[in-house]
Amino acid sequence: MRILFATPEVSDFIQVGGLAAVSAALPRALRDLADVRVIIPGNPAVLRGLSNLQTVGRCQPFAALPAFDIDLGHTVDGLSYYVVRCPALYERDGTPYADGSGADWCDNNVRFATFSYGAAQLAMGLVDKDWSADLVHANDWQCALIPGYLEWHYAHIPTVFTIHNLAYQGVFDRSSLAPLGIPEASFNIDGVEFYNRLSFIKAGLVYASHLTTVSQTYAREITTAEFGCGLEGLLRQRADRNQLSGILNGIDESWDPRTCSSLLQPFGAGDWTERSLNADDVRDQFGLAVSRGPLFALVARLVHQKGVDLVIESAQAIVDAGGQIVVTGKGEPRFEEALLQAQARAPRSIAVKIGFDDAEARKIFAGSDFTLMPSRFEPCGLSQMYAQRFGSLPIGHRTGGLAETIVDGETGFLFDHVSAPGFLGSLCRAFSTFGMKDRLDHMRRAAMAQAFSWSRSAKSYAALYRSSI
Repeated sequence: MRILFATPEVSDFIQVGGLAAVSAALPRALRDLADVRVIIPGNPAVLRGLSNLQTVGRCQPFAALPAFDIDLGHTVDGLSYYVVRCPALYERDGTPYADGSGADWCDNNVRFATFSYGAAQLAMGLVDKDWSADLVHANDWQCALIPGYLEWHYAHIPTVFTIHNLAYQGVFDRSSLAPLGIPEASFNIDGVEFYNRLSFIKAGLVYASHLTTVSQTYAREITTAEFGCGLEGLLRQRADRNQLSGILNGIDESWDPRTCSSLLQPFGAGDWTERSLNADDVRDQFGLAVSRGPLFALVARLVHQKGVDLVIESAQAIVDAGGQIVVTGKGEPRFEEALLQAQARAPRSIAVKIGFDDAEARKIFAGSDFTLMPSRFEPCGLSQMYAQRFGSLPIGHRTGGLAETIVDGETGFLFDHVSAPGFLGSLCRAFSTFGMKDRLDHMRRAAMAQAFSWSRSAKSYAALYRSSI
């Protein structure tokens, strides 16, 4: 099988959210099962990371979309990348989606329509004379027009569209239709129309051959009004036709505390003295006081979805009970500022680093006793998997992938209602467990024994590809 895997970000070069980690790991896990090639916009970090790029074809202007090249390059381990090269659209400072201040690019509709159009042209064999796709796997709203362009160009290439987070939909004014080359006839309730606006993600939900999301629980949740973001009716229809699946994400093999080079001291299950050296290192790096109390970590995007407000509300209670908190992440300014204010009030007990660094995150997981994940919803979540592999017990809301990957009272703690009392109840359970060394030892060992390999998920995707083709 020849699979074109379309993504706006990948941790090989640039990471904003969990999609980047998935986009680096899943194609590699599939390589023994299919000829998988990734396509990505030519952002500066991508161009720096792929120095061996060669142009394989050029796409001419379409509607109001500009002309652009598509290059082919390879990582050192041989993963093939197609790169959509359009300097005016992609070679900008900032993230793949926003400028340096965090404001979305005003032409994101054009940027991701151009990318999607290029991916569709490549899949049809109209760009690289030596390669075409048997199936396209598109991810999130930034790639959601790919199934649409294939449909509108009468290309009979099956598509799998994965929803990583339904809350981000790519909704634009209907005046974008003609400039993006989207047929006016598709602007209806059964097409791309969403409350009289153009919805990119709806194109994926309507035109893809099969839909997936990143946990079975989330696949059920998004068919309900609470989690469906206004698209639950359409998603229920796809689910009723057996065209919506939940396939849990995995994590790559580098998340092994016995071999991770980022840690001050590698360790395995039961090596708690060695593990404590990593805790000492984190406290030292973040300016926290020497302590025998538990260390709580928040490693997340600092946004409302992640329940950051609950952490802020509970911070003083954690400190008063003898705990400490270390935070790393970036997100909404109001949460960043509130966390920095909490740090200012208790600088030896609360440490906050605005930003994200993978090596630093690994150190925090290895040094913390508990990882805070009070997300309002969590399609899959990766931090709870990283935390368990490194012996940090996650505290999460029973939703989405958290419900599937945390065994309550065995590998972490789950609470049922997103509220301060519900979260505090789990924090009390964590403090109690920390005081019972045998119990803590048992839970850490159970957490570290969890297998979150990509191999099972890759086989599920490969089976889905075969059935779709």
